[in-house]
Amino acid sequence: MAETTAETPVEGVEEYTTETPEAPEEFTSESLASRFGDPQPAAGTGRRKNAVARVRIIPGSGKWKINGRTLEGYFPNKVHQQEVNEPFKVLELDDRYDIVARINGGGISGQAGALRLGVARALNEADADNNRGPLKKAGFLTRDARAVERKKAGLKKARKGTQYSKR
Repeated sequence: MAETTAETPVEGVEEYTTETPEAPEEFTSESLASRFGDPQPAAGTGRRKNAVARVRIIPGSGKWKINGRTLEGYFPNKVHQQEVNEPFKVLELDDRYDIVARINGGGISGQAGALRLGVARALNEADADNNRGPLKKAGFLTRDARAVERKKAGLKKARKGTQYSKR
C-alpha cells in the first residue's frame, strides 16, 4: 500500500459519516482472516473534560485521520501521540487498523484523552472477548469524569471570593 500524506486521503474513507463505506478489494474477509485473524471495523465515542471524540477503526495499515489531518499534524506533541496509541500498544495491534476520528470541544490534552477512550471503546467493540481484559486492566475503558467546576454567583471564580479590606 502506498504511503499516505496529509494531502492523500485514506483509501475508502472520504470523510466522517454515519454510513458504512463500501469496502475496497483488499478488505475482503478472506484476506483479512489470513493476515490478522479477522479484525472487524468498529466505532466508539470518547469524552474527557469538554472534548468529544467520535472514532471509527477500519482494518488497514495504521493510518490516522483526525479532523482530516494526520496524527502528527493534529497532535504535534509526542506525549499526546503516545497517549492515543496506548490501547494499540497494550493489545499489540500496531498497524492493523486505520483510524478515522472527529474531535471537537475542549483543549489539546482533553482531546487526546477523549481520543484514547474512543479508540479503546472501538477496540473493545471489535473483539470484546480478547480485548476487554487488557484494556480494562490498563484503565483505558474508564471515563475520567473530572471537569471544570462552574463559577458561582458573587465569586470571582468557582471558589475564589473577593479579598476583605479593612480600610
